[in-house]
Amino acid sequence: MMIRVLIVEDHPIVREGVMTVLEREAQIEVVGGADTIAEGLRLAARDKPDVVLLDLKLPDAGSMDGVASFVREGARVVVFTAYDGDDDVFRAIQSGAKGYLVKGSPAAEIARAIRQVYAGESYLSPHIAEKLVKGLTEPLRRSRLLSARERGVLRLVAAGLSNRQIAGTLSISERTVKFHVTALFNKLGADNRAQAVALAAERGLLS
Repeated sequence: MMIRVLIVEDHPIVREGVMTVLEREAQIEVVGGADTIAEGLRLAARDKPDVVLLDLKLPDAGSMDGVASFVREGARVVVFTAYDGDDDVFRAIQSGAKGYLVKGSPAAEIARAIRQVYAGESYLSPHIAEKLVKGLTEPLRRSRLLSARERGVLRLVAAGLSNRQIAGTLSISERTVKFHVTALFNKLGADNRAQAVALAAERGLLS
């Protein structure tokens, strides 16, 4: 039984390289390659691949549009991307992806992911799995270490105040506010103010 695979990737060197290594694998047949979602869907409708190896960042669609589109075509999707952020992983899975690989994965791992997903299982690159577990545990532990001042700054950030407004409200320097905001980002595992507020709300730190 051959597993029919379609590769949708807009970098020719990457696409052709993956096609070459997969063609050496037993029971895997590469039925085609495309550099856009539109072309990939056309090929999927014609060739009926079992698994689509899909880059998330393609020029003709939003990050997750392609995942959902190929799932609707009846294909199992393995995301193949340079992006390993938690949001990308979760959104891809929510959109229907059954596997998630980072570019640069060994050929054997790519083949293993394809076989597992074809068999009805899920596959996460060990690097991604470790990162997700770490992301779920470390920020929770660090968020318990917020000082009283940091909690006060956090509430004012959540209220939409700028650093200058927070400095005036708390009678501290703007530089000190920046220091506290940076500490909040680190302890919450956030990249920006909106994410910090969202994470804090999830953990009950704003009540």
